[in-house]
Amino acid sequence: MSILLYDPLEKLNFNSRTCFLTGQDLTSDGEEISVFPKWIQDRYSLHDTKFTMMDQVTSICYQDLKIPCSHEVFEKAINPLEQEIENAFCAGFDEVIKVPEVRLFQWMAKLVYGVLYNDLSIEQNRMAKRGNEFKLSPHLQKKFRILHLMLQSLVVPVEFKGIKPWSIRVVKIKISKDVFNYKDEPTHLNFSLGMNDFGIVACLQDNGAVGINQQEIVNKISGKTLHPIQFEELCSRFIYANYLLKRSAEYHISLTGEKVIVESIPFEDAENKSLFGSWDDDMFAQVLADYWKPWGISKKQVYDFPNSPISFLENDYDYSFIEPESISLPF
Repeated sequence: MSILLYDPLEKLNFNSRTCFLTGQDLTSDGEEISVFPKWIQDRYSLHDTKFTMMDQVTSICYQDLKIPCSHEVFEKAINPLEQEIENAFCAGFDEVIKVPEVRLFQWMAKLVYGVLYNDLSIEQNRMAKRGNEFKLSPHLQKKFRILHLMLQSLVVPVEFKGIKPWSIRVVKIKISKDVFNYKDEPTHLNFSLGMNDFGIVACLQDNGAVGINQQEIVNKISGKTLHPIQFEELCSRFIYANYLLKRSAEYHISLTGEKVIVESIPFEDAENKSLFGSWDDDMFAQVLADYWKPWGISKKQVYDFPNSPISFLENDYDYSFIEPESISLPF
Protein backbone atom coordinates (compact mmCIF):
# COMPACT_ATOMS: atom_id res chain seq x y z
CA MET A 1 0.00 0.00 0.00
CA SER A 2 1.36 3.39 -0.98
CA ILE A 3 0.93 6.07 1.69
CA LEU A 4 0.48 9.62 0.48
CA LEU A 5 0.96 12.44 2.96
CA TYR A 6 -0.18 16.00 2.36
CA ASP A 7 1.74 19.07 3.53
CA PRO A 8 -0.32 22.27 3.18
CA LEU A 9 2.31 24.23 5.10
CA GLU A 10 4.98 23.77 2.44
CA LYS A 11 3.29 26.20 0.05
CA LEU A 12 0.79 27.61 2.56
CA ASN A 13 -2.09 26.18 0.57
CA PHE A 14 -5.39 27.31 2.10
CA ASN A 15 -7.87 27.48 -0.74
CA SER A 16 -11.48 26.33 -0.85
CA ARG A 17 -10.95 23.76 -3.61
CA THR A 18 -8.38 21.67 -1.71
CA CYS A 19 -9.33 19.22 1.05
CA PHE A 20 -7.71 20.43 4.25
CA LEU A 21 -6.63 16.93 5.29
CA THR A 22 -5.63 15.09 2.11
CA GLY A 23 -4.90 17.81 -0.45
CA GLN A 24 -7.47 16.25 -2.78
CA ASP A 25 -8.94 18.59 -5.40
CA LEU A 26 -12.60 19.35 -4.65
CA THR A 27 -15.30 19.72 -7.26
CA SER A 28 -17.26 22.50 -5.59
CA ASP A 29 -17.13 25.09 -2.82
CA GLY A 30 -19.87 23.10 -1.07
CA GLU A 31 -17.44 20.38 -0.02
CA GLU A 32 -16.69 21.73 3.44
CA ILE A 33 -17.31 21.06 7.11
CA SER A 34 -17.81 23.27 10.13
CA VAL A 35 -14.79 23.61 12.36
CA PHE A 36 -17.08 23.33 15.38
CA PRO A 37 -19.41 20.42 14.64
CA LYS A 38 -23.13 20.89 14.25
CA TRP A 39 -23.91 18.93 17.41
CA ILE A 40 -21.98 21.46 19.49
CA GLN A 41 -23.51 24.43 17.69
CA ASP A 42 -27.00 22.97 18.25
CA ARG A 43 -26.44 22.05 21.90
CA TYR A 44 -25.13 25.51 22.84
CA SER A 45 -26.99 27.65 20.25
CA LEU A 46 -23.70 28.89 18.83
CA HIS A 47 -24.68 29.26 15.17
CA ASP A 48 -24.85 33.07 15.18
CA THR A 49 -22.40 33.58 18.05
CA LYS A 50 -19.18 35.34 17.09
CA PHE A 51 -15.82 33.59 17.44
CA THR A 52 -12.86 35.96 17.81
CA MET A 53 -9.90 35.04 15.63
CA MET A 54 -6.21 35.18 16.49
CA ASP A 55 -5.77 38.79 15.33
CA GLN A 56 -8.31 39.83 18.02
CA VAL A 57 -9.99 42.01 15.37
CA THR A 58 -11.77 39.60 13.05
CA SER A 59 -14.88 37.79 14.29
CA ILE A 60 -16.66 34.98 12.46
CA CYS A 61 -19.94 33.28 13.36
CA TYR A 62 -19.46 29.70 14.49
CA GLN A 63 -21.67 28.48 11.63
CA ASP A 64 -19.44 30.28 9.10
CA LEU A 65 -16.15 28.97 10.47
CA LYS A 66 -15.48 26.18 7.97
CA ILE A 67 -12.74 24.23 6.24
CA PRO A 68 -12.80 22.49 2.84
CA CYS A 69 -13.19 18.74 3.16
CA SER A 70 -13.94 16.01 0.64
CA HIS A 71 -17.13 13.99 1.01
CA GLU A 72 -15.01 10.84 1.31
CA VAL A 73 -12.91 12.19 4.20
CA PHE A 74 -16.04 13.39 5.97
CA GLU A 75 -17.86 10.06 5.64
CA LYS A 76 -14.90 7.79 6.44
CA ALA A 77 -12.98 9.83 9.01
CA ILE A 78 -14.58 13.01 10.34
CA ASN A 79 -18.15 11.81 10.87
CA PRO A 80 -17.19 8.61 12.77
CA LEU A 81 -14.90 10.67 15.00
CA GLU A 82 -17.62 13.23 15.68
CA GLN A 83 -20.18 10.54 16.50
CA GLU A 84 -17.78 8.88 18.94
CA ILE A 85 -16.92 12.17 20.64
CA GLU A 86 -20.53 13.39 20.71
CA ASN A 87 -21.73 10.19 22.37
CA ALA A 88 -19.04 10.38 25.05
CA PHE A 89 -19.16 14.13 25.68
CA CYS A 90 -22.95 14.23 25.94
CA ALA A 91 -22.90 11.29 28.37
CA GLY A 92 -20.37 13.06 30.57
CA PHE A 93 -17.16 12.47 32.49
CA ASP A 94 -17.53 8.73 33.08
CA GLU A 95 -17.69 8.09 29.33
CA VAL A 96 -15.16 10.75 28.33
CA ILE A 97 -12.41 9.08 30.35
CA LYS A 98 -13.02 5.89 28.36
CA VAL A 99 -12.21 7.57 25.05
CA PRO A 100 -8.68 6.65 23.88
CA GLU A 101 -6.30 9.59 24.13
CA VAL A 102 -5.45 9.36 20.45
CA ARG A 103 -9.12 9.94 19.58
CA LEU A 104 -9.30 12.91 21.96
CA PHE A 105 -6.13 14.24 20.35
CA GLN A 106 -7.52 13.83 16.84
CA TRP A 107 -10.70 15.69 17.77
CA MET A 108 -8.87 18.50 19.56
CA ALA A 109 -6.30 18.78 16.77
CA LYS A 110 -9.11 19.04 14.20
CA LEU A 111 -10.61 21.97 16.08
CA VAL A 112 -7.31 23.74 16.69
CA TYR A 113 -6.12 23.20 13.12
CA GLY A 114 -9.52 24.24 11.77
CA VAL A 115 -9.35 27.54 13.63
CA LEU A 116 -5.71 27.94 12.64
CA TYR A 117 -6.58 27.24 8.98
CA ASN A 118 -9.02 30.15 9.06
CA ASP A 119 -6.55 32.38 10.90
CA LEU A 120 -3.86 31.74 8.30
CA SER A 121 -6.31 32.19 5.42
CA ILE A 122 -7.40 35.57 6.80
CA GLU A 123 -3.81 36.76 7.13
CA GLN A 124 -2.85 35.37 3.72
CA ASN A 125 -5.73 37.25 2.07
CA ARG A 126 -4.92 40.41 4.02
CA MET A 127 -1.29 40.32 2.87
CA ALA A 128 -2.31 39.59 -0.73
CA LYS A 129 -4.52 42.70 -0.81
CA ARG A 130 -1.49 44.74 0.19
CA GLY A 131 0.61 43.11 -2.50
CA ASN A 132 2.76 41.32 0.05
CA GLU A 133 3.72 37.68 0.36
CA PHE A 134 2.44 35.84 3.40
CA LYS A 135 5.14 34.03 5.35
CA LEU A 136 5.34 31.99 8.52
CA SER A 137 8.39 31.75 10.74
CA PRO A 138 10.27 28.45 10.24
CA HIS A 139 9.51 27.55 13.86
CA LEU A 140 5.73 27.90 13.49
CA GLN A 141 5.74 26.33 10.04
CA LYS A 142 7.45 23.24 11.47
CA LYS A 143 5.13 23.09 14.49
CA PHE A 144 1.96 23.37 12.40
CA ARG A 145 3.30 20.90 9.83
CA ILE A 146 3.79 18.26 12.53
CA LEU A 147 0.33 18.92 13.94
CA HIS A 148 -1.20 18.39 10.50
CA LEU A 149 0.86 15.27 9.90
CA MET A 150 -0.36 13.75 13.18
CA LEU A 151 -3.93 14.77 12.32
CA GLN A 152 -3.62 12.72 9.14
CA SER A 153 -3.78 9.68 11.40
CA LEU A 154 -7.50 10.03 10.68
CA VAL A 155 -6.97 8.93 7.08
CA VAL A 156 -3.66 7.03 6.95
CA PRO A 157 -2.20 4.39 9.31
CA VAL A 158 -0.02 6.19 11.85
CA GLU A 159 1.79 4.60 14.79
CA PHE A 160 2.72 6.91 17.65
CA LYS A 161 5.87 5.35 19.06
CA GLY A 162 7.59 6.05 22.34
CA ILE A 163 6.28 8.72 24.71
CA LYS A 164 3.02 10.38 23.83
CA PRO A 165 3.40 13.57 21.77
CA TRP A 166 0.88 15.38 23.95
CA SER A 167 -0.24 16.03 27.53
CA ILE A 168 -3.99 15.46 28.01
CA ARG A 169 -5.82 15.54 31.33
CA VAL A 170 -9.57 15.04 31.88
CA VAL A 171 -11.22 16.13 35.15
CA LYS A 172 -14.73 16.10 36.56
CA ILE A 173 -16.35 19.49 37.24
CA LYS A 174 -19.35 20.53 39.30
CA ILE A 175 -21.04 23.24 37.25
CA SER A 176 -24.44 24.89 37.66
CA LYS A 177 -25.05 25.53 33.97
CA ASP A 178 -23.92 23.50 30.96
CA VAL A 179 -21.85 25.92 28.86
CA PHE A 180 -19.32 25.48 26.07
CA ASN A 181 -16.13 26.90 27.56
CA TYR A 182 -13.58 26.57 24.74
CA LYS A 183 -10.13 28.12 24.59
CA ASP A 184 -7.18 27.48 22.34
CA GLU A 185 -3.81 29.07 21.75
CA PRO A 186 -2.42 27.98 18.37
CA THR A 187 1.11 29.35 18.80
CA HIS A 188 1.88 26.85 21.56
CA LEU A 189 -0.92 24.43 20.56
CA ASN A 190 -2.77 24.71 23.86
CA PHE A 191 -6.35 23.54 24.28
CA SER A 192 -8.95 23.63 27.03
CA LEU A 193 -12.62 22.78 27.09
CA GLY A 194 -15.23 22.70 29.82
CA MET A 195 -18.77 21.41 29.15
CA ASN A 196 -21.39 19.12 30.66
CA ASP A 197 -19.68 17.80 33.83
CA PHE A 198 -16.06 17.55 32.67
CA GLY A 199 -13.06 19.56 31.57
CA ILE A 200 -10.12 18.78 29.29
CA VAL A 201 -6.80 20.60 29.29
CA ALA A 202 -4.15 19.67 26.75
CA CYS A 203 -0.83 20.67 25.26
CA LEU A 204 -0.93 19.06 21.84
CA GLN A 205 2.79 19.05 21.05
CA ASP A 206 4.92 18.93 24.20
CA ASN A 207 5.95 15.26 24.25
CA GLY A 208 4.28 14.91 27.62
CA ALA A 209 6.63 17.37 29.35
CA VAL A 210 3.96 19.72 30.71
CA GLY A 211 1.93 16.84 32.09
CA ILE A 212 5.01 15.58 33.96
CA ASN A 213 5.80 19.10 35.17
CA GLN A 214 2.28 19.48 36.59
CA GLN A 215 1.84 15.90 37.77
CA GLU A 216 1.97 16.83 41.47
CA ILE A 217 -1.17 18.96 41.27
CA VAL A 218 -2.82 16.42 38.95
CA ASN A 219 -2.24 13.76 41.62
CA LYS A 220 -3.83 16.00 44.26
CA ILE A 221 -7.03 16.44 42.25
CA SER A 222 -7.28 12.80 41.22
CA GLY A 223 -10.77 11.48 41.93
CA LYS A 224 -12.07 14.93 42.89
CA THR A 225 -14.96 16.88 41.36
CA LEU A 226 -13.56 20.36 40.82
CA HIS A 227 -15.19 23.73 41.21
CA PRO A 228 -15.03 25.49 37.79
CA ILE A 229 -12.55 28.07 39.12
CA GLN A 230 -10.25 25.19 40.09
CA PHE A 231 -10.40 23.81 36.58
CA GLU A 232 -9.52 27.25 35.18
CA GLU A 233 -6.52 27.38 37.51
CA LEU A 234 -5.41 23.96 36.31
CA CYS A 235 -5.64 25.21 32.72
CA SER A 236 -3.61 28.29 33.63
CA ARG A 237 -0.87 26.13 35.11
CA PHE A 238 -0.67 23.93 32.01
CA ILE A 239 -0.71 26.85 29.57
CA TYR A 240 1.92 28.83 31.48
CA ALA A 241 4.16 25.79 31.96
CA ASN A 242 3.98 25.13 28.21
CA TYR A 243 5.04 28.75 27.62
CA LEU A 244 8.07 28.14 29.87
CA LEU A 245 9.10 24.99 27.99
CA LYS A 246 12.48 25.91 26.55
CA ARG A 247 12.73 23.43 23.72
CA SER A 248 10.49 22.41 20.87
CA ALA A 249 9.27 18.84 20.60
CA GLU A 250 11.16 16.76 18.06
CA TYR A 251 10.14 13.60 16.22
CA HIS A 252 11.60 10.83 14.11
CA ILE A 253 9.15 10.39 11.23
CA SER A 254 9.48 7.38 8.95
CA LEU A 255 7.32 5.76 6.29
CA THR A 256 7.13 2.03 5.80
CA GLY A 257 5.08 0.29 3.17
CA GLU A 258 2.18 -0.01 5.57
CA LYS A 259 2.22 2.97 7.95
CA VAL A 260 3.75 6.20 9.12
CA ILE A 261 5.74 5.98 12.34
CA VAL A 262 5.90 9.11 14.50
CA GLU A 263 8.40 8.60 17.31
CA SER A 264 8.61 11.27 19.99
CA ILE A 265 12.16 12.15 21.03
CA PRO A 266 12.39 12.50 24.82
CA PHE A 267 13.61 15.82 26.18
CA GLU A 268 16.95 15.71 27.92
CA ASP A 269 18.28 18.41 30.20
CA ALA A 270 21.35 19.99 28.61
CA GLU A 271 24.27 20.83 30.89
CA ASN A 272 22.06 20.37 33.96
CA LYS A 273 19.83 23.24 32.86
CA SER A 274 16.15 22.92 33.56
CA LEU A 275 13.82 22.03 30.73
CA PHE A 276 11.53 24.85 31.87
CA GLY A 277 12.24 28.51 32.40
CA SER A 278 11.87 30.10 35.83
CA TRP A 279 8.31 30.46 37.07
CA ASP A 280 7.43 34.16 37.30
CA ASP A 281 4.57 34.82 39.71
CA ASP A 282 3.70 38.13 38.07
CA MET A 283 3.38 36.61 34.59
CA PHE A 284 1.46 33.61 35.91
CA ALA A 285 -0.90 35.96 37.75
CA GLN A 286 -1.78 37.61 34.43
CA VAL A 287 -2.60 34.24 32.89
CA LEU A 288 -4.64 33.28 35.93
CA ALA A 289 -6.54 36.58 35.92
CA ASP A 290 -7.48 36.02 32.28
CA TYR A 291 -8.91 32.60 33.11
CA TRP A 292 -10.70 33.93 36.20
CA LYS A 293 -12.49 36.77 34.40
CA PRO A 294 -15.94 35.14 34.86
CA TRP A 295 -15.55 35.70 38.60
CA GLY A 296 -14.33 39.29 38.22
CA ILE A 297 -10.98 38.58 39.88
CA SER A 298 -8.31 41.09 38.82
CA LYS A 299 -4.59 40.51 38.52
CA LYS A 300 -4.06 42.76 41.56
CA GLN A 301 -6.31 40.47 43.57
CA VAL A 302 -4.51 37.39 42.26
CA TYR A 303 -1.02 38.59 43.09
CA ASP A 304 0.16 41.24 45.50
CA PHE A 305 3.94 41.08 45.92
CA PRO A 306 5.58 39.81 48.10
CA ASN A 307 2.73 37.36 48.63
CA SER A 308 2.36 34.35 46.34
CA PRO A 309 -0.51 34.29 43.83
CA ILE A 310 -3.74 33.11 45.40
CA SER A 311 -4.85 29.57 44.62
CA PHE A 312 -8.13 27.70 44.78
CA LEU A 313 -6.37 24.38 44.25
CA GLU A 314 -3.80 24.39 47.06
CA ASN A 315 -3.85 25.70 50.60
CA ASP A 316 -1.25 28.46 51.11
CA TYR A 317 0.05 26.95 54.34
CA ASP A 318 0.48 23.23 53.78
CA TYR A 319 -0.25 22.95 50.01
CA SER A 320 -3.05 20.50 50.65
CA PHE A 321 -5.92 20.31 48.18
CA ILE A 322 -8.74 22.79 48.77
CA GLU A 323 -12.03 20.94 48.86
CA PRO A 324 -14.44 22.41 46.25
CA GLU A 325 -17.28 22.61 48.79
CA SER A 326 -15.29 25.21 50.77
CA ILE A 327 -15.25 27.62 47.80
CA SER A 328 -18.10 30.12 48.06
CA LEU A 329 -17.81 31.50 44.51
CA PRO A 330 -20.56 30.73 41.95
CA PHE A 331 -20.12 27.49 40.07
